[in-house]
Amino acid sequence: MTKTTDGDLLLKNIKAQAPFPICFADLEKAVADKMEAGPFGYIRSGAGGEQTLRNNRAAFEKYSIIPRFLHDVSSINTSVELFGKVHPTPFLFAPVGMNKMAHEEGELAVARAAEQLKIPYIQSTVSSYALEDVAQTAPTATKWFQLYWSTNEEIAYSMAARAEAAGFEAIVLTVDTVMLGWREEDVRNQFSPLKLGYARGNYMNDPVFTASLPDDSFESYIQGVLQNIFHPTLNWENVRELKRRSNLPILLKGILHPEDAKLAIENGIDGIIVSNHGGRQLDGVIGSLDALPSIVKAVKRQIPVILDSGVYRGMDALKALALGADAVAIGRPFVYGLALEGQQGVEKVMTNLYDELKVSIALAGAISIKELRNITMVKKDVTDRQ
Repeated sequence: MTKTTDGDLLLKNIKAQAPFPICFADLEKAVADKMEAGPFGYIRSGAGGEQTLRNNRAAFEKYSIIPRFLHDVSSINTSVELFGKVHPTPFLFAPVGMNKMAHEEGELAVARAAEQLKIPYIQSTVSSYALEDVAQTAPTATKWFQLYWSTNEEIAYSMAARAEAAGFEAIVLTVDTVMLGWREEDVRNQFSPLKLGYARGNYMNDPVFTASLPDDSFESYIQGVLQNIFHPTLNWENVRELKRRSNLPILLKGILHPEDAKLAIENGIDGIIVSNHGGRQLDGVIGSLDALPSIVKAVKRQIPVILDSGVYRGMDALKALALGADAVAIGRPFVYGLALEGQQGVEKVMTNLYDELKVSIALAGAISIKELRNITMVKKDVTDRQ
C-alpha cells in the first residue's frame, strides 16, 4: 500500500472518502439500506441469540492500551512473513462464501482488490465463481483455498488438488462446520443462498462432484451440495490424509481450544486460524480474541497463528497482533464494501482499515508488528453482576 504521512491520511479521509462509510456501523447501515432482507440478514447475522457475535466484539473492548511516547515512529513497517513469503500488511481476506449475493462480480472483484492491495486472498469452497476463474482474474495475487470437507471425501481431495494446480499457495480446512449452525435470521427471512445456487462455482466445476450427480439439473446440483457440505464424521485421520495428499501448507480454521492447537501441531498442521466462524456456528462460544492468548502460548511460535472473527477496525487488528497473532483475517467489512461499490468498495474498506492500523501502531509507540508484542495492554476485569 502507498506510504503516506499522518497528515495525508487525515486529509484523504476528509476530502476524498467523505461520501463512503468509514466505520463498520455506517457500512452496515448503508448496506442494510441497499440489500434485500434475505441476503443482508445472511451476511450480518450470527447463530442463535447471537451471543457469540456479541462476544467477539466484547473481547476487543476488554483490552485497553498503555502507549509509550518519545520514540521515533516516523517510519512504520507493517510487513509480515507467512510460509516464506513477505506481505506488506498483516491482513488477509477471510474466506466468505457466495459473494454474488453482494455483487454480480462476487469473488472476482474481491480477488482483484486483493491483488491490487497485495493482501492474501482466501477463497471459499462455496464461492459463486470457480477457483480457476479467480486464479485467472488475479494471477499475481497470493491465493489460499478454504476447503469445506465433503461427505464424499474424494470431492474434498479433488478440490484441494484443483487449488494446487491453479496456483493457490495453501489449503485452509474449516473444522467448525460439521453441521449448519442454528441460523434464526435465515429461518425468519426464509432465505437459503445454497438452495438458490449462489455456491455453484467450485462444485459445478469439480469433476468428482459432477460425476456423482444423477443428471445435470439444477435440482440435482442443490441436492448434491446439501448431501456433501455438512460432514459430522470429520476427524484427525481425514486431516492427516489431506496432509499426505497435498504438497501445500495446511491450516486449520476454527480452532479455539489450546489442546486442539497442540493436536494440530502433532498432526503436522502448518498453521492455525483462531476463529468462531464470525459467530455463525455455535452460539455462546468464546470470542476469538479471548481464545487467542492461550493458543499462542500452546503453539510456542512453531507455526503461524491467525486471528479471525469480529475484526471490524484497524484497532481490532492491532490488539490481535499485540496479543500474538501473526496476521489478522477480515470478513464482513470487505463484503459490505463489495455490496456498496464492488472492487472499489472492497479496496476502500481495506485501505481504511490499514490506514487506521498504521496510525494506531505509531500512536501506541511501536514501529513494527514485532514491536507491538511489547505494547502494554490492560484487560478489563469483568465480573458477574447479580
